[in-house]
Amino acid sequence: MSANTVPATLVYFQMPPDGSKPYININADPKTGQRDQNGIEETHDVLIENARGKEGEYTLDTSGFQWFRRPQKYTSFANDEEIVREYYPESIALVKELTGASRIQPFDHTIRRRRPGQIDDGPDRRQPVPRVHVDQTAASATARVHRHLPAEDVPELLKHRFQIINLWRPINHIALDWPLAFCDYRSIDIENDLVPTTLRYPDRDGETLSVKYNPNHRWKYLKGMEPDEFALIKCFDSRNDGKTAILTPHTAFDDVTKPEGAPLRESIELRLLVFYDD
Repeated sequence: MSANTVPATLVYFQMPPDGSKPYININADPKTGQRDQNGIEETHDVLIENARGKEGEYTLDTSGFQWFRRPQKYTSFANDEEIVREYYPESIALVKELTGASRIQPFDHTIRRRRPGQIDDGPDRRQPVPRVHVDQTAASATARVHRHLPAEDVPELLKHRFQIINLWRPINHIALDWPLAFCDYRSIDIENDLVPTTLRYPDRDGETLSVKYNPNHRWKYLKGMEPDEFALIKCFDSRNDGKTAILTPHTAFDDVTKPEGAPLRESIELRLLVFYDD
């Protein structure tokens, strides 16, 4: 272990013993505080490198994630309606500038506030997710296009490159408590590490990718991210050419080096369908 790495215990995935397709509920059971699932969680000790000072080594198309610093105009994050009205347009313009995208459609956002003892059983009570995962599969990404874009636009949009990107940033204060770590795409065995998993909502099913442990995984984070810093996290990319990063496993983790009394993590992630003309 070097001075710029921290030890952490991460939660990975193993297949259900009966070989059935994995599933996991989006909400925790209000009585037990656990999310119903049929897969097996297993913990592994890893080292996570603090990339502070080396941010330029990681880009959306090489590692699958990228850090930026850009103060945003909207900072209150008071309620969903205000976020949609103020933060969405600002973020669309920002991500267009950074990626060269021609069209962006936000489809939801989540505010997470770590509250020890509070059960994550609804959209307004989301906590950091301490489980290695990828938010989308190829099937669910395409389904998102059909669900969130006008039907008459979909055929042409799907002829071109599109992505799902999360814009993640701390809100209200520095993120020292339970920060977000990213697995460098170049260290993933794309054929063997990822398992499509049904994500059960109260009214429908989605699909995410669970992640099996691989000792080759290289984990990175940016220690002490401030509210004017953010990460773009690639969850899907239709450019599957064998060279371009198409996704990013990620997880919240307990940074044992955080100072005593660090404020509990608060963050927002905005999920974006990102379209290109090429």
